[in-house]
Amino acid sequence: MARLTAGIAASHIPAIGAAVDNGKTAEPYWAPVFAGFDWTKAWLKAEKPDVVILVYNDHASAFSLEMIPTFAIGCADSFQPADEGWGPRPVPVVEGHADLAWHIAQSCILDEFDLTIVNKMDVDHGLTVPLTLMFGQPAAWPCKVIPLAVNVVQYPPPTGNRCWRLGEAIARAVESYPEDLNVQIWGTGGMSHQLQGPRAGLINKTFDNEFLDDLTADPERLRTMQHIEYLREAGSEGIELVMWLIMRGALGADIRELHRFYRVPASNTAVGHMVLEKTS
Repeated sequence: MARLTAGIAASHIPAIGAAVDNGKTAEPYWAPVFAGFDWTKAWLKAEKPDVVILVYNDHASAFSLEMIPTFAIGCADSFQPADEGWGPRPVPVVEGHADLAWHIAQSCILDEFDLTIVNKMDVDHGLTVPLTLMFGQPAAWPCKVIPLAVNVVQYPPPTGNRCWRLGEAIARAVESYPEDLNVQIWGTGGMSHQLQGPRAGLINKTFDNEFLDDLTADPERLRTMQHIEYLREAGSEGIELVMWLIMRGALGADIRELHRFYRVPASNTAVGHMVLEKTS
């Protein structure tokens, strides 16, 4: 059977991708940001996941206000890097795992989660920046990737509890897949930030670090956190953190924190990162 072994949480700030693509990672501003992922890069080389289920949000690259799925799973064999207005990022094509993706779709839909099945979509920085942070600049990504896009752009986004329960359903799906695979699930986005209006540039270090603490210490608090609290404390884009709860819900009760990193600034937000291992 497939095994869901670990989860990773990470911000997917577009400026991070630009810093890598333009050779700026060693500059004083950026070097401490990338140093926070050195541990994880080494750990992933040892862990060698076969498949990553990567939870992210699309930034008007594959979807628009004309069509807004709450949860959408990519079931294609491959996904091209999106052109976000300045050309596609110079990163490898994302190779999918169509068989497992279709299995997850079937299992979750029969488990009463209505996933939108997507057979063709380009993937933007929300997905490619985390891959770059974890794997650097390889000629090809070292594992298959199943994109799971979540609407956190147009109100109403899903609740934290709904995201958590989807994570649980994904775990059941993975564990019923007959092939022996080492599967990880990554939750991306956040942390606190706001891109527009009078509070543009908002960063709430206290909120961010309490969120990181409670991913392990008090996940029930995060499950029941209301949209208005994300908006008030973490800014209009802080709602992206509900995507971390899909990852956390998939891992179950028995987990161990292996690595944590938090830094301000990185562009106009903070970088948050955590690695969790499933222990049973």
